[in-house]
Amino acid sequence: MSAYKIDFDALEWQEGRDGVRFKLYSEGNRLLRLVEFSTTDGYDGWCEQGHIGYVLQGGLVIDCNGKVVTLKAGDGMFLPSGHDDRHRAISIEVGTRLVLVEDA
Repeated sequence: MSAYKIDFDALEWQEGRDGVRFKLYSEGNRLLRLVEFSTTDGYDGWCEQGHIGYVLQGGLVIDCNGKVVTLKAGDGMFLPSGHDDRHRAISIEVGTRLVLVEDA
């Protein structure tokens, strides 16, 4: 892999929770994740990790500690880390894809 180009086609899919898979590139203390949803089933757990992301296709509904936000293809997101900003996402369309930037 080049230091300037990430070849996602060369990366293997990894399984996340049921119905969600991802490809992951790591450099230092940063992660770049391509995420794909094959389900519209929700997730009962909460995530407290921060994310910066962009919805490539499809859409998501994100419950941000009680505030519901809908994102569609072309929307960006900034989800701070921590308990007060915990969140969980539900894909509103099978095949939703997004890119996330995260701290390692």
